[in-house]
Amino acid sequence: MAGGGSPSDAEAELRQGFKTLAVTRPDPSAAVYEVRLNRPAQRNALSPDSFAEIPRAMALLDRLPAARAVVLSASGPHFCAGIELGGPGNPLTASFSRGADPVAAAEGLRRAILDMQAAMTAVELCRKPVIAAVHGACVGGGVDLVAACDVRYCSKDATFVLKEVDMAIVADLGALQRLPRIVGYGNAAELALTGRRITAVEAKEMGLVSRVFDSKQEMDAAVAKIAKDISEKSAWAVMGTKAVLLRSRDITIEQGLEHVATWNAGMMRSSDLMEAIKAFLEKRKPVFSKL
Repeated sequence: MAGGGSPSDAEAELRQGFKTLAVTRPDPSAAVYEVRLNRPAQRNALSPDSFAEIPRAMALLDRLPAARAVVLSASGPHFCAGIELGGPGNPLTASFSRGADPVAAAEGLRRAILDMQAAMTAVELCRKPVIAAVHGACVGGGVDLVAACDVRYCSKDATFVLKEVDMAIVADLGALQRLPRIVGYGNAAELALTGRRITAVEAKEMGLVSRVFDSKQEMDAAVAKIAKDISEKSAWAVMGTKAVLLRSRDITIEQGLEHVATWNAGMMRSSDLMEAIKAFLEKRKPVFSKL
């Protein structure tokens, strides 16, 4: 992940660009950035560069005050074809190289998997809400990626599939850990064990996505509006809600209630709260503080 630094440093680094991503601010009037998978010729397959750049982009946007919401999308006809197989630097194929010590190879593969897992988790670690906008095929690692997002939408042409079981491996980038909490254990088990491709309608029915749109254009416009609406709310309240949701996912209800009580004991001192109350009483739109 990108290290510390000032917001201006983060903005300057974003302007330097990426090999596998396009990071833009589509509407200068909105505090929303778009992270777009940008390898359409490869159906946005996740390469070693992708796994290095996704956490870097998320860390930079986390530090950037002008980014208060993030949209994750993709170029070309498909969202993501999964992990790129056979390309240079692929840890799976490298682990089978002849003459390698089996223990050293196993440890090298383990470390590579942990690094790829960290790239997915970087989406969760970004304090800003990340909204996935999925179209076309979303395969394997693409499902891992959207499962780490906070909210998911798709167009009606979208399909989702966990192909790892058909490749004789166990899905290892987060789908088996995150999907049961999103779609329920039974649905997650069926997807993972059968490798069955599901439609956008099925994804909506099981809770993988919140809404299905008739076209990519309609989805892009709607998601942009949703992200802008979120970005106009109190940043402290939005980031706090994401943090508490993620923390509460992994602990008991009682522990979650204790956690949010402690959180609000500190965060309710924000001037945004007083502004929200004042705006409500004055029947106007609140003007929240900048980050």
